[in-house]
Amino acid sequence: MTSPEEACCIVSVSDPLDPGAKPTSCSGTVLNPHAGVVLCSGALFSRFAEDAHAARVRVQWPTASAEMNACGSGSGSRSPARLLMLVSCPQFRSALRRLFRDANKWSFCAGEEKAEALADSNFSCCFAVLAVPGLGNRAGAVSWLSSASLRKGSEVVACGSPFASFCPDIFMNTLSKGVVSNLAGEENAVILTDARCLPGTEGGGLFLQEGPNSHLVGIIVSPLCWKSGEWIGLTLVCSLQSILENMRHSATSISALRDISGNEVSLGEHRLASKLPSVVLVESGQFWGSGVLLGPHLMVTCRHVINGRSGVTVRMNLCGRFHSVLGDVLYSSKESSPYDVAVVKLKEDLKGVASPQFASSFDPGEDVLVVGYGAFGDSCGPSMTSGILSKTITHGSVPVMLQTTCAVLSGASGGAVVKTNTGELLGIVASNTRDFTAKVTFPHLNFSIPVTVLKPLLRQFSQTGDTTVFEQLDTVDKVVRRVWRLQAATSKL
Repeated sequence: MTSPEEACCIVSVSDPLDPGAKPTSCSGTVLNPHAGVVLCSGALFSRFAEDAHAARVRVQWPTASAEMNACGSGSGSRSPARLLMLVSCPQFRSALRRLFRDANKWSFCAGEEKAEALADSNFSCCFAVLAVPGLGNRAGAVSWLSSASLRKGSEVVACGSPFASFCPDIFMNTLSKGVVSNLAGEENAVILTDARCLPGTEGGGLFLQEGPNSHLVGIIVSPLCWKSGEWIGLTLVCSLQSILENMRHSATSISALRDISGNEVSLGEHRLASKLPSVVLVESGQFWGSGVLLGPHLMVTCRHVINGRSGVTVRMNLCGRFHSVLGDVLYSSKESSPYDVAVVKLKEDLKGVASPQFASSFDPGEDVLVVGYGAFGDSCGPSMTSGILSKTITHGSVPVMLQTTCAVLSGASGGAVVKTNTGELLGIVASNTRDFTAKVTFPHLNFSIPVTVLKPLLRQFSQTGDTTVFEQLDTVDKVVRRVWRLQAATSKL
């Protein structure tokens, strides 16, 4: 395979006993074109619970000659297919149940499955293996990567067909770029990415980008999800490694599986994580959020994260285990201040924590990451979402507000906005956007406090130890207040 587009397809299923019934469809991923092996979501077969093999299956894939013609066709080749087996993935199911707790009111868009019961369904954690004879004239098995070797922040591309079999000449095998946002479960059976996908892309592939090469790492399960009514801009993916392991247990005699196993590749060195600031989970009673360590004993977060308390618990993820320390709130900005800031001194030094490097330039359009505990809390460590610095608002040539296109989720407040290429700290996440009239949250429009606001105050504090230097944040002029006016209680947003 030379590109993700060549490794994906559309799978349609219909009932041969009910020709008037509308077919259902989703995306699919070609594991071995020479042997004609395709993988897709098992949810597609949910209405054939008694005999999934009775379903009529067709697979559609792009060809080199699929250019649009005068008749409006151009959707590639089609071929009947045969269901070889349905493969359950218990590692994925188990991780889902731990990660997406019922109390948090998670819901999903996952093909034919009911949103409220993703981890409990017989088909949502199940994948269909298909035999498609017509693929035999194509190249060999797709290269794939073990999910156990994945790292947060790795660049990935999702490939699938929005709306599946609807208008395939327009939508077939479209791409979306993002990063690995989080990982959970045995050998990272659950992969979360901020690559934006739409309904119909379930069954499509997630590919890790390593230079000019693309390696398959997982299969899209749910392209959209919500938590307590908040749109979570992440796509849920099951690792291919977990699926293959269960396929081997089910049918070791399929020769195509041996070819697929032989195409596993190794991941090159991933250096991003060592550059990033240390981001911690901050707990203040029933409230929690994120914070950025400025050194072994000092942290900055948001005023609303500490929730008016004089002390908080700071939890740092160390190799998958959380180490907790108490912290005293040295300063918390007033409710009337446009800057939502709090500074905390830890009662115990967190050894090995280096001071972050503050950015000196803020260039709209540059690649950035948000690092924080949005949506998942302590379930699987901090998440990363990618985007660009969409706007820098300045006053007197000094940045006073940053906006990014990264997905910022509840719990990410107080987290870090960093430059993707260098890991330099650009700012502290203050909020995403919510339209209170429409009751809609927009995670990809968010506001952050630039480090230029904090840097001179932190320098003064380090020299004098006087916490009153931070009170300058409470007395900023009306221009800055106007920039941050949308946080006022009277605002629509």
